[in-house]
Amino acid sequence: MKVKDLRNMTDEELNHKLEDLYDKLLHLRSDIKVGKLQKPHEIGVYRSDIAKIHTVISERSKKKKSEAS
Repeated sequence: MKVKDLRNMTDEELNHKLEDLYDKLLHLRSDIKVGKLQKPHEIGVYRSDIAKIHTVISERSKKKKSEAS
């Protein structure tokens, strides 16, 4: 997932995507516990995508605060 694509999403879409990624990450972690995880690198991919979304949300909130001042 590219940051450029995330910046084009609305806040609602970002929040929905974030919830979806957290849900997928939870399932991957449970797969680790039972020993059926086939692609362990996916955990890192989901974590980095979550971090990218949090970065975009943070940028937007800082921009809104600076515009309000």
